Amino acid sequence: MRTDEDSWDINTGVGSTALFVAAARALGGRAGDAPARDPLAELFVSAAGGEWADLVAGRLSDHPLLTTDFGIPFQQHQLFRTRYFDDFLDAAVASGIRQVVVLAAGLDARAYRLPSLAGCTVYELDRSQVLEYKRETLAKAGREPIADRREVAVDLRGDWPKALRDSGFDSDRPTAWLIEGLLIYLTPAAQDRLFDTVHSLSAPGSRAAVEQMDPLPAEDAEALAADGESGSEWVKLIYNEPRSEATAWFTARGWSGERIYLPDYIRSLGHTPAGPDGRQQSLINLATVTRP
Repeated sequence: MRTDEDSWDINTGVGSTALFVAAARALGGRAGDAPARDPLAELFVSAAGGEWADLVAGRLSDHPLLTTDFGIPFQQHQLFRTRYFDDFLDAAVASGIRQVVVLAAGLDARAYRLPSLAGCTVYELDRSQVLEYKRETLAKAGREPIADRREVAVDLRGDWPKALRDSGFDSDRPTAWLIEGLLIYLTPAAQDRLFDTVHSLSAPGSRAAVEQMDPLPAEDAEALAADGESGSEWVKLIYNEPRSEATAWFTARGWSGERIYLPDYIRSLGHTPAGPDGRQQSLINLATVTRP
């Protein structure tokens, strides 16, 4: 169960979800028709060793990420989410934005792999243990960032705006915000505070891309909690409660925005949603908001 003071590193708690997601990107990106590819994801997973390394090396046949009912749809979710946020950043930079903030950056390596970010400053906010793991793993592999990458080692439950400013962030410049794989791990009240802070720090012309998840039906949450597998651990980390919808929240404050549910986004790119009934993906939506 989450608490206000819980802690984690790359292998525990919320931090461990970054490895799970990276493994999904690595596995799903091998398909010939993959909508996105993150060649650095496999580096992170392999460097973690143990089960993670065995998974991407093909030495495991029994793992949640390999199942047809959960694993394959989850891989698809992560790849299309990656595509959405990659395209968002490419468009933001094309519009003239040169300042990017990645909230709860985890193992996001866009500062290393997206050519469009050359000449941009990318602020990555996360706990120090997670940022160190990413930096050290990529350094050992001889990878250097394309962008001016700045680590902001801070817990988002703390005074992260001060830490961001201390790292050089300029609130008078338009910013591209990435809020990916984060909101479900915040209480509804904490989410609204985060939105309010993003709004207050955003100059005209700023944009934000947001991944959201509708609450799981009670029976689904109970089933996950009881399954004894990775789902039971994940459901203990989230706040499965009704919350503000990002597009509505920001448009009420003068931004413009649009959102799309994940299955519709998958179909818009010529693919078919995976899974026996589509329920897993039907709760996810992706939104972009822009401040005039």
